[in-house]
Amino acid sequence: MTDAAPAPTAPTGAEVNAQVAAPGFRILAQYVRDLSFENPRAPESLRVEAKPAIDLGVEMNAQGRPDGLFEVDLKLSIKATTDQNAVFAVELVYGGLFALQGVQEHDIEPLLLTECPRYLFPYAREIISRATADGGFYPPFMLDPIDFASIYAQRKQQIGGTAGSGQA
Repeated sequence: MTDAAPAPTAPTGAEVNAQVAAPGFRILAQYVRDLSFENPRAPESLRVEAKPAIDLGVEMNAQGRPDGLFEVDLKLSIKATTDQNAVFAVELVYGGLFALQGVQEHDIEPLLLTECPRYLFPYAREIISRATADGGFYPPFMLDPIDFASIYAQRKQQIGGTAGSGQA
């Protein structure tokens, strides 16, 4: 007589439902909503010898749709200057269409404003890099990774602090 491992069994209906109901999201579409690149002093701006100062703006916005899906926009604004002279400016609004499944209502906002932008960011970063390269800048501008959870937490804290200070 040999010791044999038990034969695998098919998942029960409850196990299948648990797998389907696990919280998560799917990216249904990604798109450039708006893109602007300015190189106002070309070709002189291409000969910049000093490292330009970079002013970076990051905004995340999300809204529900009547069909139950969610639109998430990641807005990135980059302005490079040297000695008060503009080198380049890039503004990008990169969006995505997301379907949520099994997400508790109190978890929807943090998911839409932290995880969804995190998945959109690499594509937005590449678009900005290509725009600066096409504008004649070498090396092209590469955004550092962004901590969207930290930005979301700071925004919530500011909103909470503002709301709390107004109640006196």
